[in-house]
Amino acid sequence: MRFYLFERQADAHVRKSREYLEEAHVRRVEHQAAAEHHNALAEMYTSRISRIEAEISAAIQTRPASTQALEDVVSETVRQKSDSVVSYPMRTSLA
Repeated sequence: MRFYLFERQADAHVRKSREYLEEAHVRRVEHQAAAEHHNALAEMYTSRISRIEAEISAAIQTRPASTQALEDVVSETVRQKSDSVVSYPMRTSLA
């Protein structure tokens, strides 16, 4: 009389491994789709940046030199003050 205890466990491991394999295939397809989406967004923003820079250059070239120099100083001052992190005041104790 043979015992099939170990063969059943092996079958269970193979089934579980096949589930993992199928999940890996699905995740790969999902990530490929996400990568294509991100690539399309990157291309869109590249063209957007080019268009905005061209519009800015055209606007600067049509203005008088004295106005342009003043705007350059103002824009440099604004850029130096900007922070990417917002600081919130500390909360007082709830007493």
